[in-house]
Amino acid sequence: MLNYKTVNGYQIPDLKIPDEQATLGRYGRMRKAYLKEHRKMTFNSLLLTGKLTAHLTEIDRTAGERVNRVVSEMAAAQGVNEALKERDPMAWVGAMNSLKAQAEEVVLNELVYA
Repeated sequence: MLNYKTVNGYQIPDLKIPDEQATLGRYGRMRKAYLKEHRKMTFNSLLLTGKLTAHLTEIDRTAGERVNRVVSEMAAAQGVNEALKERDPMAWVGAMNSLKAQAEEVVLNELVYA
């Protein structure tokens, strides 16, 4: 039920935004910024219904898991393994950074910026 309060003779809906504190990771913060900037109606709807924090937390968790899975799959497919790490650590770090950047690009477009 929606309650109203009188302000200067006008009936104004008495909206309360749930005070949920959650620590958002990188992907959750990116999703929040994207919604605020490019999907204002969706952002406001999630905010006013109290579902914003749960949505951002889920996006953050899902994106993190997917990036890790994609990096593992790509590393296995390209032969970036422990043997390379022991043989040439700098090449391994470079390869893993490249794979992570590629995986993040895919995940950001699929989850965060969708």
